[in-house]
Amino acid sequence: MYSEKERVSTGLPALDQRLDGLFIGDNVIWYDEAGSLAFPFTLNFIRQSQERNKPLIYVTFDRSPKSLLEELGPLAQSPHMTFLDCFTHGKGDGSAVFSKFYEMNGAQWPYQIVKVNEPAKPDRVAEAIYGIHQKLKGDVRFVFESLTGMQDLWEGEESILKFYSRTCPRLYELETIAYWIIEKGAHSQRLKAHINQIAQVAIELGIRRGKSALTILKAHNRHPGSLDKPEFFWADGIKIGFDTDLPISEKIDLGGRLKALRAKQGVSQKELAAMVGVTPSTISQVESNQIYPSLPALIKIAQVMGVDVAYFFHANGTTEKPAVFSGEGKRVHFPQLAKGGIEGRQLLPLDLGAGVEPYLLEIAPGKRLGGHFFSHKGEEFGYLLEGELEVTIKETVHAVGPGDIVFLSRDIPSQWKNTQERPARLLWLKIL
Repeated sequence: MYSEKERVSTGLPALDQRLDGLFIGDNVIWYDEAGSLAFPFTLNFIRQSQERNKPLIYVTFDRSPKSLLEELGPLAQSPHMTFLDCFTHGKGDGSAVFSKFYEMNGAQWPYQIVKVNEPAKPDRVAEAIYGIHQKLKGDVRFVFESLTGMQDLWEGEESILKFYSRTCPRLYELETIAYWIIEKGAHSQRLKAHINQIAQVAIELGIRRGKSALTILKAHNRHPGSLDKPEFFWADGIKIGFDTDLPISEKIDLGGRLKALRAKQGVSQKELAAMVGVTPSTISQVESNQIYPSLPALIKIAQVMGVDVAYFFHANGTTEKPAVFSGEGKRVHFPQLAKGGIEGRQLLPLDLGAGVEPYLLEIAPGKRLGGHFFSHKGEEFGYLLEGELEVTIKETVHAVGPGDIVFLSRDIPSQWKNTQERPARLLWLKIL
């Protein structure tokens, strides 16, 4: 029973408060939308384990030992750390570039690295995990980076389901605590439902309105008040904080909102300064919250950026949403693409927080765009209204005609081309 198990910390008192702590035996799933949001939480978990002299096994499928050790920094220099290398002969394909790492004098390392020679075989990985565990004492901690990397190597969800279904209950009985990291958008709903059913804790990390957000999806035998409620957080290295825990004077991040808004529109500080009638240095100081703009300057900034002045002051970033919008929308800049090749307008106000950003895009006749419209890590899709296009994805050219839909989940187009002597008009949606 959970009541008989020891309660331990995640390494973050603020997260402990929201989650109602961890228990020995917990399997904690981290759904990471951006691919890097979970790492600061992992660092705190490792630090907390080391402070209590608890052994920790870090299983890596996605990063080479050298890269991982550099990322962990001082936290890697611990006799309590064991790294299970499933990368070198996995994604690393046994390349000499990665194998050369083992030419170092391993006896001098304070930590231990165990290389799995056949990580493409789940049974070999399991044998290595339990072989290391048998030599350790006490409640061992695990970090699995990541389930997505396992699936890429094992070529399918069935192997993941089988491995996870067998491993989680066994780790629970062995009284470990395990962090499992998974790319949010890289797996089927079936797999995620199965994972959630077995895990004791499930946490989602994503980007909402340009900010990092954490949502507790499951906390078995606990009663967190924030279940299924996204909370904004910030991370600076190993430091993590939640916006709602900041003093009220710090919750209104006018500079941060302006910077995010400007970045979304692809407007430089110099361009914004010219439109507002101030110096680029002034915009820089406003965005870093060193100064506040004058009221006339703030009104002008809001007009130029296409938002209400109130947007910069709402603590939760939301306002009452109207049902009908008029006008042609806000013009979008594409600084990464050649000028004259594409024009676009965002159809909804940037401060609406609607969960989707719709755009009307027009690609000029005969123009080739050497890249994608946006740098966006979520899903996107578009509907071609007029014209004909060619889109290149993973070196494959796809023809797109009127009425066709382009859906992007993970792979980003390397090229768009208007093949006709007339403009191509595209309705494009970014899912936030």
